Amino acid sequence: MSEARTPAQIEADIVRRREQLAETLDEIGVRMHPQTIIGDARARVASTVDETAGRAFATVNRVVTDVRDGLRHPDGSPRLERIVPVALVAAGLVGLLVVSARHKRG
Repeated sequence: MSEARTPAQIEADIVRRREQLAETLDEIGVRMHPQTIIGDARARVASTVDETAGRAFATVNRVVTDVRDGLRHPDGSPRLERIVPVALVAAGLVGLLVVSARHKRG
C-alpha cells in the first residue's frame, strides 16, 4: 500500500512539476526560435564546406605531389624527358590563350 500524502506534499509535488514543465517549455522555445534554427543550419553548412574544402585540398595536394614526383628521378634530379614536353604543351596553351584574347579584342 502507498502512504497517504499530506496536502503540503501534494502541493510541493505540483510546484516541482510546474517548474520542470516551465524549464521544458523554455528549452523547446529556445530550440524552435528562428535564430536558433538559422544558427544551427549555418553551423551545419559551415561544417560541410570545411569538410569539402579539406577533401578538395587533400586531393589537389596529392595530385600536385604525384605530378611533381613524376617529373623527378628518385634521387631528386629533374627528368628532362618529361619536363620538356610538359613545358612545350604549357607554352602552346599560353600562346593559344594570347592569340584568342587578341582575336576577341580586334
